[in-house]
Amino acid sequence: MDVQAMTTNDWLGVFFALVAAIGMVVTYVMVFRPSNKQNFEAQSRMALDDEDPIKLGDKR
Repeated sequence: MDVQAMTTNDWLGVFFALVAAIGMVVTYVMVFRPSNKQNFEAQSRMALDDEDPIKLGDKR
């Protein structure tokens, strides 16, 4: 790998690839850590919760 010949786009690609890889590792560790199990299970039905539905035309 010729570091001297790398362009700005090459360096941006390296930077974003490293950020994405680190982000995936952090997310993996956060999700699969046993101590976080209760936090995630408490929010597991959040997307399906419709106790307070918003009707069309209503303003909040």
